[in-house]
Amino acid sequence: MQLSRQTLHQLSPKQVAIPADSLFELPEKVLQFGTGVLLRGLPDHFIDEANKQNVFNGRIVVIKSTDTGGTDTFSQQDGLYTLLERGITNGEKSERTLVNAAISRVLSAAAEWDLVLKCAVDPNIQLIISNTTEVGITLVESDAQAAKPVSFPGRVLDILQTRYKAFNGSSESGMVIVPAELIPDNGTRLKEIVLRLAGLKGLPPAFIDWLNHANDFCNSLVDCIVPGKLAGPEHAAVEKQLGYTDGLMIMSEPYRLWAIETKSERTRSILSFSKTNTGVILTPDINKFRELKLRLLNGTHTFSCGLAYLSGFTTVKEAMGNPDFVAYLSGLMMEEIAPLVVSGDISLEEAQQFALQVADRFKNPYLDHLWLSIAVQYTSKMIMRTLPLLDKYYALNKEVPELMALGFAAFILFMRSEQNEPDRFYGEYQGHRYRVQDDKAGLLYKKWQMGQDSVVVEILKDSTIFGADLTIYPGFTDAVNRYLLLLTAEGAANTLRSMAKKSVA
Repeated sequence: MQLSRQTLHQLSPKQVAIPADSLFELPEKVLQFGTGVLLRGLPDHFIDEANKQNVFNGRIVVIKSTDTGGTDTFSQQDGLYTLLERGITNGEKSERTLVNAAISRVLSAAAEWDLVLKCAVDPNIQLIISNTTEVGITLVESDAQAAKPVSFPGRVLDILQTRYKAFNGSSESGMVIVPAELIPDNGTRLKEIVLRLAGLKGLPPAFIDWLNHANDFCNSLVDCIVPGKLAGPEHAAVEKQLGYTDGLMIMSEPYRLWAIETKSERTRSILSFSKTNTGVILTPDINKFRELKLRLLNGTHTFSCGLAYLSGFTTVKEAMGNPDFVAYLSGLMMEEIAPLVVSGDISLEEAQQFALQVADRFKNPYLDHLWLSIAVQYTSKMIMRTLPLLDKYYALNKEVPELMALGFAAFILFMRSEQNEPDRFYGEYQGHRYRVQDDKAGLLYKKWQMGQDSVVVEILKDSTIFGADLTIYPGFTDAVNRYLLLLTAEGAANTLRSMAKKSVA
């Protein structure tokens, strides 16, 4: 039995939360560019939850942006899909299984653009959301002359132009556009490109004015791990337990954040689903949430990934089962990083609470997050995520951040490699060989050829690696060198153990 509206009544409510028939009668209110798992696991979930609480009361028309694949499974299942929510919340295992009924239909941008433009003139549809990947928000100048645009910004312009004509430029006909692409200032960037295309197209000033003032392009930040489809055997096992097949089933963690930047009361009204879930935050400035995520989630990942892998841990959850690693991680987040993100908008209590949520997320037993994946482009991640923390730590404390120093030492050791062929570098540690995927792997390889005695100072002082001379921080070079000697002499796992004993003492 395949999941569909017709088979819903045959499902067991003890196994899965089933949507009410009334949800299928709700009007379409959202255009969504993208069928990906992040959208289905985060914004579509927020909208579905709101609908089930009789708040937003609107469904989603999904626009499939790419030519690959079809929309058959969505059609066969009437847009329904199972969401498995699995993870750790407040230190306890958390599990939910539900059928999402937010999607009304899926249209192909390539084959059904005329139907998309019909949605553009529907007064109920006031919201556009998207995740077309980072390369989706790019300028394709040829779209200014194309009868059928191919880029996401070109398609947004076509929709807005169609809507402007249909409603005679009414200020109330403007749309709220919330991109979820993982780039900074995604809404601002999208608007800039749409305006650029409108200029290239020679559209009249009245339309440009309407585009600028009647429409709200909102920057947004999304944070939720949605691995997507389960592995074959696990997927089959879940289907057997639930009693039906589902080609669209996905899994996500319980933690969800969608921070949307807006100052408009009209936008707040349109995004009414924010009232039913604390994970949706409407705010005039989302930088606070970007800083929390970048420093406490991403920064912690980056400081610890080399140390974790060299300690013999393959996945994040495996490392979180080791008390020595947990002690390191906890000290890093709570003692060294959290105080650094405190600002006028962020209190220490808020930063530490976010850190506790990060720890829960790292412990998720259902996610196989590989440390080697986190270590891809390790150097650039160190630059973006950790150097501002190091600089701020010294500005505030005037002393060595010991746990950060250990993280730097592990980074240097992880980047020790051999060049087997042009542009391919492999590291080896305690019998484990691994690929070093980093734009600066060749430069760090050359530094290691100078010998371990000088490698720390040679790497830290080279501004072509980090963009700055890190030997300027008093005592930092000596601390990193001391930890590198420990890692090479005692091993990463033993170094972690001795650090944990020292913190207890």
